[in-house]
Amino acid sequence: MSSPLLRMRGITKAFPGAKALDGVDLEVEPGEVHCLLGQNGAGKSTLIKVLAGAHQPDSGDLTWDGEPVVLPSPTAAMRHGISTIYQELDLVDGLSVADNIFLGHERARFGLTRRGETAAAARELLRSLGHPEIAPGTEVGSLSPAQQQIVSMARALSHDTRLIVMDEPSAVLTQDEVANLFRVIGELTATGVAVLYISHRMAEIRAIGTRVTVLKDGRTVAGGLPADTPTAQLVALMTGRETAYDFPQRGAAGGVPERDEVLRVEHLTQPGSFEDVSFTVHAGEIVGLVGLVGSGRSEILHAVYGATRPASGSVLVDGRRLPPGRVTAAVRAGVGLAPEERKSQALFLQDSVVRNVSISSLGRFARFGWLDRRREATAAAERVAALDMRPADPQRPVRTLSGGNQQKAVLARWLLRGCRVLLLDEPTRGVDVGARAELYALVRELADSGVAVLFVSSEVPEVLGLADRALVLREGRIVHEAEAASLKESHVLDLVMEESRA
Repeated sequence: MSSPLLRMRGITKAFPGAKALDGVDLEVEPGEVHCLLGQNGAGKSTLIKVLAGAHQPDSGDLTWDGEPVVLPSPTAAMRHGISTIYQELDLVDGLSVADNIFLGHERARFGLTRRGETAAAARELLRSLGHPEIAPGTEVGSLSPAQQQIVSMARALSHDTRLIVMDEPSAVLTQDEVANLFRVIGELTATGVAVLYISHRMAEIRAIGTRVTVLKDGRTVAGGLPADTPTAQLVALMTGRETAYDFPQRGAAGGVPERDEVLRVEHLTQPGSFEDVSFTVHAGEIVGLVGLVGSGRSEILHAVYGATRPASGSVLVDGRRLPPGRVTAAVRAGVGLAPEERKSQALFLQDSVVRNVSISSLGRFARFGWLDRRREATAAAERVAALDMRPADPQRPVRTLSGGNQQKAVLARWLLRGCRVLLLDEPTRGVDVGARAELYALVRELADSGVAVLFVSSEVPEVLGLADRALVLREGRIVHEAEAASLKESHVLDLVMEESRA
């Protein structure tokens, strides 16, 4: 191989009370897709921010194109040709697509932005990414998450980029959009641009990766492995275990012998999203909804929760019909939702874990209009301890937690509330393989205590391994229902993709 474009040696970075990086080594070659693996808390995010100039390392050396370099700011990193696409996109909702793409390096003359030239350049970038339908003048805040991801990629490409860092870029993309992303990456690497690709999805690493570096506890435990390294070996390096999916044993409805029906959905219809959907979920049962992005999975959960009002059909909890489109009524009936976009739709990132856990139960801690903060904190702390959240500090801002522990905070909220039906939308999105096992065990424990669980996942093995029963969706309709243990992944994929196996 040629000399590395990027070489990092012995990088360390400490924050008050924690050492995020404890001697990281990384080399990235021109024109390669170098995949970075590690559990939440392994140091990936901190390393990315060091490379992007957002954090300064405490020690270690960084070499760029064979020369020692210091990156004191994000602007300095971009001047060297390093662009970063964060998982939590840093776009400005109120600005147009074109203005976001060229933010910080506007096309201007005499202090005035050249609007026509900016729009034309933005349009060309979007076309090259396979998305000519995104208009340069559209406000970014009105775009879908997937379209916002494309805009963020266009912004990275608007610089003279030699290395693009992509943090979980496929998390909000459909299969077709992922294929298009891989096409773009292939075109970039063919010109010598390097890509540092972070993902929890092993299949993506196989499909797109050149080499792999694994981090654990802030250290490099393996560097420059081939992308076709067996999954068991990579998982063992990250976690000490040899499986990416570690499911708990299916229970026996947690001492609920009659498996009473808790949730009933009858003929639920929302034109353009789902049609004539009917199913039940019993106490102590986990039901998984599996289908492609756009099949209506999340929309069904939102309708059950009352976040959207269906055109027709009904939702019943414990035999009582819920008024459509009323979240408060659903919550009073014992329905809780952990949404896919937990950071923007479920969590108050600047607030403490205590407040995030207690927010749906504040009435329990109020007397004569005053909030008893001691009772609130005690009750929340009990739930935090029961879920083994780490670090076990209920006063810690929830934004500082890993993805798995943020998800636990959302679950703790509904445990404190005492929900009868728990709706989980992509419960392990952005969660590493180690934390997944903890979440799987927690969901099973909740079901065994009598909670009815309905969850959505893009990962077929997750549905088949965790659920008691699976509902297969295609184009807004349930096309198959079966005990999850009886299904094969290939059969489910055939069903959702309308393929038939000879």
